[in-house]
Amino acid sequence: MNFNDNDALVENLIIGNEKAYMFLLDTYHRRLNAYALTLVNDQAQAQDIVQNVFLRTWKSRKKLKKQFSIQSFLYKSVYNEFINNYQKNKAMMLLQQKYIESLGEVAEESDENILERLITVVNSEIKNLPPKCQRIFILSKKEGLTNIEISEHLNVSIKTVEAQITKAFGILREKLGKKYEVIMFLIFSSESEKLV
Repeated sequence: MNFNDNDALVENLIIGNEKAYMFLLDTYHRRLNAYALTLVNDQAQAQDIVQNVFLRTWKSRKKLKKQFSIQSFLYKSVYNEFINNYQKNKAMMLLQQKYIESLGEVAEESDENILERLITVVNSEIKNLPPKCQRIFILSKKEGLTNIEISEHLNVSIKTVEAQITKAFGILREKLGKKYEVIMFLIFSSESEKLV
């Protein structure tokens, strides 16, 4: 089989021929990695981008079109992946900046022990949550268990776990008000998107 022929290569990818996929990896991995490196200037990030592109190409292989150059498609995919990552990182940086600014405002309001006092208030409000809600919230946010692990551990559905975590955040937000959101962000940074 001559995979150097674009149409033959694409045709074999579409039908799920793993040899065609291996040929694709062998032929383009190093080139795409070098290209990604010019975009991000970070070896680990470049490798992540290229890996994502190859995985996505294989998963979506049935959507490939024979008339398109596979090489152009791969380079364009690397560029698009870079843009997506850049936008995600930019959004995250803006979010962090927003909370750092809020933290500055909170810190200006009082003495240097304010952070400790605010964290104490947040923790005492967590203790006032309804028992089931509190238990799930602590397993998730303090013990670092995933929703699946919690559902197996407590023998409840994943939907119940999600509902209880959302309920906990709702209660805490209501009880503590705006200025405590920054502290909640610091304690439970993985949930930051729910506090925006």
